[in-house]
Amino acid sequence: MRRRSSFGFFGMFGRSSDLRQLDAALRGVDLHPALVPEGVKMTIVNLMKDHGIDEMPEAYPAVAEMFGYSVMGANAFEAVHGRDRLEAIETRVEKALDAGEGMDAQLLLLAVHAKLIQPEIVERYGIEAT
Repeated sequence: MRRRSSFGFFGMFGRSSDLRQLDAALRGVDLHPALVPEGVKMTIVNLMKDHGIDEMPEAYPAVAEMFGYSVMGANAFEAVHGRDRLEAIETRVEKALDAGEGMDAQLLLLAVHAKLIQPEIVERYGIEAT
């Protein structure tokens, strides 16, 4: 049975641990969680559940890094994380787009559909979503 995620309710019930971990990971890549709609964050944790990585604390930073890169763009990402980390994430993007499936590809597609992806990323990689 799938573990349920929760946004909380009028401050009476707390956010679920997976959403709190995602928020912390987004902050870790210098993307404020308030810039990502709650529905998008819920979709991210549900994708993580689908891939069986939601209970792996080390998965959250990797997921946030891919999503953060797509939202921040290459220049902002490099300014915060440096050239080596930029090259590593761009290699992941290329692999994800070549494979056309997997967690990284789904995160990129989510960023496109949520209209959060930087236009420079769409143009650079020729990303299209129908």
